[in-house]
Amino acid sequence: MLFRPELAVVVVAAAAVVATPAPRPAPADNDSVAAARAPDYYGAGPCDIYQWGNTPCVAAHSTTRALYRAYHGPLYRLRRDSDNAELDIKTLWPGGVADAGLQDSFCDHTTCLISILYDQSGRGNHLKQALGGTFPGPDVNGWDNLASAIGAPVTLIGGRKAYGVFVSPGTGYRNNEAHGTAIGDQPQGMYAVLDATHFNDKCCFDYGNAETSGTDTGNGHMETIYFGSAKSTSIGAGSGDGPWIQADLENGLFAGITPVNQQNPSITGSRFITAVVKGEPNHWAIRGADAVTSPSLGTFFDGPRPNLPGYSPMSKEGAILLGVGGDNGSGSQGTFYEGAITAGYPSDDIENIVQANIASVRYAVAPLTSGPTFRPGSTISLRATTPCCSTNYLIHNGADVFISKVQQQQKQKASWTVRTGLANDGCFSFESVDTPGSFLRHSGFKLVLNPNDGSKLFREDATYCPLAALNGQGNSIRSWSFPTRFIRHYNGVVYTASNGGTRDFDKKASFNDDVSWVMGPAL
Repeated sequence: MLFRPELAVVVVAAAAVVATPAPRPAPADNDSVAAARAPDYYGAGPCDIYQWGNTPCVAAHSTTRALYRAYHGPLYRLRRDSDNAELDIKTLWPGGVADAGLQDSFCDHTTCLISILYDQSGRGNHLKQALGGTFPGPDVNGWDNLASAIGAPVTLIGGRKAYGVFVSPGTGYRNNEAHGTAIGDQPQGMYAVLDATHFNDKCCFDYGNAETSGTDTGNGHMETIYFGSAKSTSIGAGSGDGPWIQADLENGLFAGITPVNQQNPSITGSRFITAVVKGEPNHWAIRGADAVTSPSLGTFFDGPRPNLPGYSPMSKEGAILLGVGGDNGSGSQGTFYEGAITAGYPSDDIENIVQANIASVRYAVAPLTSGPTFRPGSTISLRATTPCCSTNYLIHNGADVFISKVQQQQKQKASWTVRTGLANDGCFSFESVDTPGSFLRHSGFKLVLNPNDGSKLFREDATYCPLAALNGQGNSIRSWSFPTRFIRHYNGVVYTASNGGTRDFDKKASFNDDVSWVMGPAL
């Protein structure tokens, strides 16, 4: 059944739930022109639908759109690295998409982080920088990193641009003092829209209900959506090689009543997916679907709780997390666009209508690059623009990569063949002209030249996305897998560096110049 949000009429089984929206309000005087010209798309959001099913959202997070038809508040907060100024990004109209243009203006010629994901439910269950736990994060004081504001651009609702939350390893958000979330064995539901192509086999890319301490307090003390390909004798799995939608229930990822469930399929062939986990006393389910093409969800498991100690009854604690495990295990990666947590166990019919709503907004990929164009197959050089070093080029000697003036006999070592990105075809990889088969990649955030070993990690480390230069000269080239980090020269050596951080090469001084490169012909 397709859901037509402009009618806001829902039929569930034999019952009908009808909600008639009021006429769309006129934009306020201070609304943007885009808001004033917003399309006549005024209907229910996912959390309106859950409310109709008597399973209201107690947390609703999205950086792309409102999850209630009347919501016109902030979706997320930006922190600008150049001066630590902050700005809330709202929707363009009630029930609408994020104001990405305001973000682009605020972050022009600098970098920004997402510091808060606001809760739209009204309960104040905002997600902020995770403070670490059993496993410390990589930031100061063992906190987790914040996500780049530009790592996951998309379009939706008539082709309007928005940004998701690109979680690199070490990135995490949490609220250990959430209100209204399930505790103990109380029922709950969860959904999330995720990037089906961005994952790894580490613990744990989660969204949902977890421990309030950031530590492992025992089996059954959390219940979250997990997405990834983690697989071992003690970790759950579905069929094939993954990735899978599973539940992280603490001390175990579960694809069904036992950790391994061959009926839980690998997620392949989709760019965006909807993932669902829900649980009630001695009963739970995993569901999922392509977030763009499928009008309803498939059910991958529906049955009793795992037959191991501690999982029935559950002992949920009610904290909310994103991107990390309950004990702050933060080696995972993934991309989050929207999600919600409910009070009560939603029916399959209500979830199918939520899925139809998600499909109706038409998530699509958006360009990852800007500035001067890189063309696959071309051979190029990259010249530094910092005043100290504007006659130096990016060059290698064996595996070492640095900047230097180039002698006649070194020209091929400073020349690079542009290839389509090994990990993402919207970006690029750079193959050495004089050492075919070897590519620039980051290792420990130092730029090196290594032969392509064919691994997923290598492909990701060797993929870069050129942007219009932060200092206005040429391009700044950010890492695809760590979008807070850009190719930067520092004391003559080349790194993948962030605009401020715990390492010397992350210093903010001269960052914009050091990460800006002029692309020219091969030397």
